[in-house]
Amino acid sequence: MSNINYDLTRIRAFIFDVDGVLSPASIPLHPSGEPMRIINTKDGYAMQLAAKKGYLLGIITGGDSAAIRIRFESLGFSYIYTKAKNKIIDFRNFMHKTGLASDEICYVGDDIPDFEIMRVVGLPACPADAVPEIKEISRYISPKAGGMGVGRDIIEQVLKVQGQWMQDDDAFGW
Repeated sequence: MSNINYDLTRIRAFIFDVDGVLSPASIPLHPSGEPMRIINTKDGYAMQLAAKKGYLLGIITGGDSAAIRIRFESLGFSYIYTKAKNKIIDFRNFMHKTGLASDEICYVGDDIPDFEIMRVVGLPACPADAVPEIKEISRYISPKAGGMGVGRDIIEQVLKVQGQWMQDDDAFGW
């Protein structure tokens, strides 16, 4: 039922990096210099369902734009950290605010700024095109590249194992 080598019944929260994880690693720039991210709608579906089912959702990203906040708040993310200079500080803040233990959290990252969190979180995961150092410490490497459904892949597996996938009316709408 799952390709992930971890006890998925323990997962209560999902935290994601944005660039290279929920959006492709290549980002077009608006003429103003603002990054124009592409976000996968299948990721969005799985995220909003996870929020409805009571999972905590977070973003920790070095990027910053109103679009990030608007999109992910609309999907049920309660913890959005932007302009993260040292992501482990925001991760510790998340743990303090939620009271969760690190083994209850899945963190999905793709590059060196994610390394410290991924060394301490219960389920470190990454997209297929993550850098080698991140792949080396990941318990799960999705077959999906960044921005191509990594979030959906991981959330769907967790929800299936926990009996929360396609189980009631929550599954059939936004």
